[in-house]
Amino acid sequence: MMGKTVIVTGANSGIGKATTVDILRQRGRVIMACRDMERAEEAAQEILAVTEAHARQLVVKPLDLASLKSVHEFCQGIIEEEPRVDVLINNAGVYQCPYSKTVDGFEMQFGVNHLGHFLLTNLLLDLLKRSAPSRVVVVSSKLYKHAHVNFEDLNGEQHYDKAFAYGQSKLANLLFSLELAQRLEGTGVTANSLTPGIVRTNLGRHVHIPSMAKPLFGLVSRGLFKSPEEGARTSVYLACSPDVEGVQGKCFADCHPQMLLPKANDMNVAGKLWDISEVMVGITT
Repeated sequence: MMGKTVIVTGANSGIGKATTVDILRQRGRVIMACRDMERAEEAAQEILAVTEAHARQLVVKPLDLASLKSVHEFCQGIIEEEPRVDVLINNAGVYQCPYSKTVDGFEMQFGVNHLGHFLLTNLLLDLLKRSAPSRVVVVSSKLYKHAHVNFEDLNGEQHYDKAFAYGQSKLANLLFSLELAQRLEGTGVTANSLTPGIVRTNLGRHVHIPSMAKPLFGLVSRGLFKSPEEGARTSVYLACSPDVEGVQGKCFADCHPQMLLPKANDMNVAGKLWDISEVMVGITT
């Protein structure tokens, strides 16, 4: 990865932080795109200490995926300051949060997990194309299986179920990656997705666990859940490995292609979601 620049959203904790560490160890340069700059700066110092990388290999920039204005400002800065971007890893996410809306009025999980990354990727596409061969990596979840895209109520205003909303946003990630891959054919930019499995991160902070059960849950999670480092392996594989050079529109788990349910490969739904997403974030392609 020497000489290559990688953007990782949500790089200050969990899978994103572990991904950043691994890429730095492969001598890549990482732009940490994070909402909380104080936490991001602290994480950056920890990452530099662990990897012994040079400070110029790590850049911290503010990005709030719950704000379209913030996404525009981040991308404008990248376009003005960076001669190339070799990999974009759409990693950040929120999980089963109580009902709330983004700055622009979108249901939070759909807005952050899908729409924020949808806009981010589209605004950076020209730079990614100029940097080809380059890659877009989309982090999804196997929980996509428990949802569908409810085009009649994308914002959950008629009915909100936090588990369904998360699954819908993760299905949207897969459909976005599928449609993006088709649109990128012949450009030298590849788009692939992944499901990292169940990982011990702070993503589940909104999930209620009774106080008396927390010690047992902690023991079980350490035994059954992946570490952030294990969870990051497929992200790093898709970002760095020559094995996937030119591979387009696939979904991976544990560094191997996986079979998805038909609803995650439905090109009609993927195209409809793309068109609606463009309208929601205010862009045309």
